[in-house]
Amino acid sequence: SNIKEYCTVCHRAGGIAPMDLVTYEDVRMYAPLIKIKVVNRIMPPYYYDNDVGIQELQHDWRLSQEDINTVVAWVDQGAPLGNPDDMPPPAELRDTDDWSLSADFGPPDILAPSTPIDVPAAGLDLWHRPIVKMLGVPDGERCIKALQVKPRGDAVTVVHHANSTFQRLQDDGSFQGTGDRATEYAMGKLGEIIPEGVCRVIPANSYIRWDIHMYPGGLGATAVNDVIEGNIVELGIWLHPADYEYEYKQDLVSYNFMEGQRELLLPPNTGFMTHGMRSFDHPVRLDSFQPHGHLRLRSASLEIFYPETGRTEIISMVSNWSATWHQSHIYEDDVAPLVPAGAVLIMKQWFDNTDGNPNNPDPDQWVDYGNRTADEMSHFWLGVTHLDEEGYERLVEERKIKEDGERISARD
Repeated sequence: SNIKEYCTVCHRAGGIAPMDLVTYEDVRMYAPLIKIKVVNRIMPPYYYDNDVGIQELQHDWRLSQEDINTVVAWVDQGAPLGNPDDMPPPAELRDTDDWSLSADFGPPDILAPSTPIDVPAAGLDLWHRPIVKMLGVPDGERCIKALQVKPRGDAVTVVHHANSTFQRLQDDGSFQGTGDRATEYAMGKLGEIIPEGVCRVIPANSYIRWDIHMYPGGLGATAVNDVIEGNIVELGIWLHPADYEYEYKQDLVSYNFMEGQRELLLPPNTGFMTHGMRSFDHPVRLDSFQPHGHLRLRSASLEIFYPETGRTEIISMVSNWSATWHQSHIYEDDVAPLVPAGAVLIMKQWFDNTDGNPNNPDPDQWVDYGNRTADEMSHFWLGVTHLDEEGYERLVEERKIKEDGERISARD
């Protein structure tokens, strides 16, 4: 059942993964390889450290140690079939072009597909920046519940990233940004879920401006190395009801460690580290954590420094990061870090420009900061709810009451 739940979704006809794991015969053929990938936590592809920082995450793909032990024991026994009568029913496979988040939220309320573009089988990086009208957009301002970006079909292997912002049509026919971001997509990312009680705004009468970066041929083991005709990237938006009540706004922010200087230069056959800091003049809650880099990024961590006490708390760490599986690690509501005004976010990334990095195409190259896939970047995407002092104190107190209640229950 672990295989059906965690593997078949990608390892199937039309899926992004390189082999089918649908039937018992499929799985038995690859059992030794499955064991290696599972033991090393390479699959399922969710590279968030198990022993550092917050562990309660939404849409967490990681296997428990118990699940891993079960798979290992089964493979070591020769991957026996067992009693066919006890076999779980075949997994219900959704169409590979369906929305992953529709299982939670139903079909999207709004669709915003990009305009099509042909991507060649080989060549230099491409950028595509159309402005499109949204399908199903309401007249007034609304609050977003969730967002998912989905390259259509084989485009999933060639779309490096796709960012979307809201624009308004001006009287002279031009467009102007509203200052609001819809979402960010990078290869492998599931999507974003906005916490209850806060609002990420979709402005009234707005359009979507796409910023899509494509890499001809594709990346990773699933690269198609073929022409992708009419490549379309789709955005699905789920909305709260028009009468949805909220106190605070939430946005998705990119914090670039090298802002204004771009002094990121990796010499050949070396390691490198970047270090960024950010503080706020008001309290915030961190709702999600997503490192961004390219082929030489290997690890990333997020810490909070509290100046009043001198304490530093490690929040999240990804030691084995991969450019083919970006993930927005969404904290469960009860543990999303509450950051007081003046506390400092410390953001670190480690790069590996050696032949010890399996993702590195050429360790003998100098690597500079830049937008191309062969260049490197250093930033985090963070979901941030902007609180006031009253809201911050209330959330801290609510958590304390809940923790005290759980302690009493455990004692009884």
